[in-house]
Amino acid sequence: MAEDVFTEHRPLLFTIAYEMLGSASDAEDVLQESYLRWSAVDPAEVEHPRAYLVRVVTRQALNHLRAVRARREEYVGTWLPEPVRTGPGVSEDAVLAESVSMAMMLVLETLNPTERAVFVLHDVFGYTHGEIAVSIGKAEATVRQIAHRARRHVHARRRRSEPDSATGREVVRRFLRAAATGEVRALMDLLAPDVVVFADGGGKVRTVRRPVHGRDDVARFVLGVTRAGTSAARFEHVTCNGMPAARFPGAAEADGEPGWLLAFEIRDGRITGLYGMRNPDKLHRADAVRPLDRGGNRPWKP
Repeated sequence: MAEDVFTEHRPLLFTIAYEMLGSASDAEDVLQESYLRWSAVDPAEVEHPRAYLVRVVTRQALNHLRAVRARREEYVGTWLPEPVRTGPGVSEDAVLAESVSMAMMLVLETLNPTERAVFVLHDVFGYTHGEIAVSIGKAEATVRQIAHRARRHVHARRRRSEPDSATGREVVRRFLRAAATGEVRALMDLLAPDVVVFADGGGKVRTVRRPVHGRDDVARFVLGVTRAGTSAARFEHVTCNGMPAARFPGAAEADGEPGWLLAFEIRDGRITGLYGMRNPDKLHRADAVRPLDRGGNRPWKP
């Protein structure tokens, strides 16, 4: 009984934890801790299991986020969220697709833990200030102020992109063909003037440690990487964090080399952001498709 209830709500609980933490592995740890707490109670005595589980996961995720913030401040190079491969349902949900995109996850990383929890629960999942107040143990008026501050912060920094689609995949295909063949004009035509490249090697794989800004510098960077021997011709198209992405095999994946992943932020047919994941620790955990869920319109009763 307890396991069945937890399994039923697991996609929603994982999505909340992941959006609060930016790490699928940390989200899994939170779910494991939350399940242990859930299994210690009698489900028959819990009037609203979903609400109870959301509260437990939120509090566990908050504790976890506070603990890992110091580690992220010491991270070597650019920190990117651990990518998750998502199914078509995420791309069809515009709110969910944007909320788990690499661009949004980076913005959420600039919030403090409480602001992030309130923003995720209110703006992504639609919970009321009163419901969130019960979940995080603060007064409703305080939660309302936190929500306003977090929303203003996010809206000032957010980068909008289109979810994965056939059009986006065609842009990715043309971009990778231009990179592989060295067609500079074709490459430049696909890049927005303010395009940015972010790359995460975690200090374990050589890559650029600071973002690369602007069409000219990004084009030079992409062509330089291709000339250095990184193939842009052989790839698998995947949906990653609701975004079109390309998965490149490593030279020796059979020996545990995970290759790398490139996610594309696209707006109006042009690439506005490139997110390269090369950190092997994050890639090893990112290949399974993750079911994400906003929980629909079911009432959330505290």
